[in-house]
Amino acid sequence: MLDYVAGLPAFLGYFAVGLGAFTVFSVIYTWLTPQAEVQLIRAGNLAAVTAFLGALVGFSLPLASAAANSVSIIDYIIWAVIGILAQILAYYVANFTMTDLHEKITADNIAAGIWGGGIALVIGILNAACMTY
Repeated sequence: MLDYVAGLPAFLGYFAVGLGAFTVFSVIYTWLTPQAEVQLIRAGNLAAVTAFLGALVGFSLPLASAAANSVSIIDYIIWAVIGILAQILAYYVANFTMTDLHEKITADNIAAGIWGGGIALVIGILNAACMTY
């Protein structure tokens, strides 16, 4: 019976690091962006929800790829940090390519939210694909 759960300690370690990485990413992302995501989301701002979820999914893809391909927890942490950096780049690309992105998201402009979240998703897919070594 114990053979079935032999990988449980590794799973728990990787899962805990993944949750920690999500927490770190969320804090950095919400600190980096001028709009107040949490308050906007609680107020029902769909543009903020779309942009933030796009960033979370965009981060989760390389995080999953890193978990599947890393050779140790340290390796996983290093690639998680690279995933965070890639999503920071995605934010700046989205912000650079759409004038006043944060103001539009704050004003609940759905197109702006989809643009920001979409750029984050595209960068995340590319990042995840590049992590398959």
